[in-house]
Amino acid sequence: MIESLRIVGTQVFILFILISLGYFGGKIKMITENGVKSINEIMLYFVTPCVIINAFQRDYDPQLLHNLLLSILASIISHVICYIVGFLLIRDRDEALGRVKRFAVAYSNCGFMALPLIDALVGSEGVFYGAGYLMVFNILVWTHGQYTMGKGHSGFNIKKAIINPGVIASIIGFIFFVTSFELPVLILEPIKYLSALNTPVPMLIIGYTISSFELKEQLKIKNEILPILLRLIICPLILLGILYAMGIRGTLLISSMISACAPIAAITAMFSIKYDGNVKLASKMVAVSSLFSIITMTLIVGFTRYIS
Repeated sequence: MIESLRIVGTQVFILFILISLGYFGGKIKMITENGVKSINEIMLYFVTPCVIINAFQRDYDPQLLHNLLLSILASIISHVICYIVGFLLIRDRDEALGRVKRFAVAYSNCGFMALPLIDALVGSEGVFYGAGYLMVFNILVWTHGQYTMGKGHSGFNIKKAIINPGVIASIIGFIFFVTSFELPVLILEPIKYLSALNTPVPMLIIGYTISSFELKEQLKIKNEILPILLRLIICPLILLGILYAMGIRGTLLISSMISACAPIAAITAMFSIKYDGNVKLASKMVAVSSLFSIITMTLIVGFTRYIS
């Protein structure tokens, strides 16, 4: 339990250092609104697909495929649970705010937050299962998630929501794995370089957005409490009970639960920027849930390791 606290606490502290850099960059006008919008597009259309493809660059193994399919099933169950819970419990008079909150409940930071933690706790095999979870996340977030956030926005297109870099990269990555296709170094190395941006850049964007808040506004988190509670505690515990009842144990269970109990996805803020949603609310939920996750992830992951 103490080791889990150290690893999770270290990871979250690193993220908040990055957020603080974005915050001060916004305060001194080094980072601008137009710059953030451009960087946001780079993240969505270049960096995220590279993360997925890079994760699937490994040799095919039947047992790995079996467990990968279980991790995909766990991810589907997790997202269905989160969607249902968010739909039933989050009722906001302002539908635009409600959409952002329900999105926040449904989607966790199973990429940049969960994968490094999985690697630290259970190693490369766990990261591979985490990639399976991430694959479902990307397919859903770019279809259902983008539809949810972009509904009614002139820039939303249902065809683009289905045929997009996140979904395409997930399909390509899976094909690469089952065929044991190895990308040549000349292509793989640039993909790895871009994948490395998946952690720092979203945090800089969030930090910049928070820099536009007044201090008194930053300290008010009343509107964010319910989505954060559902995302960090309620939904993960429901999933843990289901996966344990299914007989899933060991590395696969730990990997799935780390992904499921991660804080609110940074893409919540990115899509809010893209579709002119409530960016301040989205960014605050991401930042505050990341802070609270120091405690919640430690307890849930520690308990999962104990029972598995």
